[in-house]
Amino acid sequence: MIYLPALSGKGASSSLNSNPLIRAVIWDMGGVLVRTEDMTPRDHLAQCYGMALKELYTLVFDSEAAVKATRGELPESAVWEYVAKRLNLGPNELAAFMKEFWAGDNIDAELYQFVKGLRTKFKTGLLSNAWSEAHAVLDSRFHMLDVFDVLIFSAEVHLAKPDPRIYQLILRKLGVQPEEAIFVDDFQANIDAAIALGIHGVHFENSLQSRQAVLQILAEGN
Repeated sequence: MIYLPALSGKGASSSLNSNPLIRAVIWDMGGVLVRTEDMTPRDHLAQCYGMALKELYTLVFDSEAAVKATRGELPESAVWEYVAKRLNLGPNELAAFMKEFWAGDNIDAELYQFVKGLRTKFKTGLLSNAWSEAHAVLDSRFHMLDVFDVLIFSAEVHLAKPDPRIYQLILRKLGVQPEEAIFVDDFQANIDAAIALGIHGVHFENSLQSRQAVLQILAEGN
């Protein structure tokens, strides 16, 4: 779904073609460019530890340690220490748990190539709520970071979406105004925060839909 910033003042009633040219496209990482394509490993983990898949996600992503790690207030290791304590896992068991938890994740190759193609004409940014090790893991496992002009990982800047300041930070680093940028994310709250600043929002539903939505905004804005 596409969300366009409201126009105000002179020209507010005119078509989107009067908007400033789009100069940058900003992407979320988890759930967008990198997604859990094979749920089998996580389903297996949930069954092994007697919980529903939703409970597994809550355990890993929604604890106080996870929230603090997202803002860079704790290292990623604290998240896994919490998981280990809750499940009574020894070091080897925890290592196996972590390996299986991420085993189904993969990069969207078509979306990666799309971003790469955009970079010939537009600035590109990555804006990710991610723990302290995410930057290194993405670089070593997926080799995907070369298509971005600016990388913002929440743990590294101690800010997290939907805090307006993290959007303002990436806009400054890209050297663009809000109305000159598109932001793609799979969480509606993060899109809403971007729109409130005047950024064009695309709510990610699937790879094809997001690419088409970005192209539509680019065509209308340029």
